[in-house]
Amino acid sequence: MANVVNLIFYPVKGCAGTSMSDALLTPAGLAHDRSFMVISEDGIFRTQRRHPRLALIRPAVSADGTRLTLESDDSVEGHGTVRLDVTTSAPRRDVDLFGTAFQGIDQGDDVAAWLSEVLGTPSRLVRVPPEHDRIADGLIPGPSGYADSSAVHLLSRASLALLNRRMAERGAPPVSMNRFRPNIVVDSHESEGEGDWTALPHAEDHARRITIGGAELGYAKLAVRCAVTLVAQGAGARQGPEPLRTLAGYRRAASGGVVFGAKFSVITPGKLSVGDEVVVKEWGDAEL
Repeated sequence: MANVVNLIFYPVKGCAGTSMSDALLTPAGLAHDRSFMVISEDGIFRTQRRHPRLALIRPAVSADGTRLTLESDDSVEGHGTVRLDVTTSAPRRDVDLFGTAFQGIDQGDDVAAWLSEVLGTPSRLVRVPPEHDRIADGLIPGPSGYADSSAVHLLSRASLALLNRRMAERGAPPVSMNRFRPNIVVDSHESEGEGDWTALPHAEDHARRITIGGAELGYAKLAVRCAVTLVAQGAGARQGPEPLRTLAGYRRAASGGVVFGAKFSVITPGKLSVGDEVVVKEWGDAEL
């Protein structure tokens, strides 16, 4: 039986994630996932690709989304915590996400000053506006907030286990799941057996329609990996060429890029819980 073993959402794009036992799956992904984004003064989104210290910022958002707390890691001395009442009525400002223009609601000077100090460069925080109507592309398109592309990133433990075995063969230490920043992690609940698709590495590449509880996901695309996977999340710094070096040897997509995990759109919203059975209703050919 395939089951959900972890649910993670990332309130602020690029910052640390929060694991949950239960989560609401909205049309744009897990509730509050990537609903905030750090930007430069001219509106360009900040990412761990260039600012790995984002990983040291731990956000917490209230259930209703009206309060946000940002706390810096203990290794970031002198910055502590900033708390803010989230505004959805402040003036919109132009933001740039991978060269595409969107709008964001600026969250004020106090959090901007705090982020600028932690990151060592002038920065501001914006929220997805209620009228945000971005549709991410893919086999099954769907709404998305400030995520890189589709709303939900799903990854199996079997895929990570295979990667770490291949890395060990090269003499490299293993990497943790958080390098890949998934939303839903799946695995076998008990011993492997017939019908246990999560025992097969990269089986998620073939899943086209998935039900979890009362929710349903539709396959969008494979997850193309970037330099964020080189960042040790607990250290907020790049640590060598892995896992991209090993992935490049066996996970190159025909369309280009190194891929690991799969992106999904939300077909039917609903409540998700750790332990929920993950049922693949439709399979397809992998893009590799």
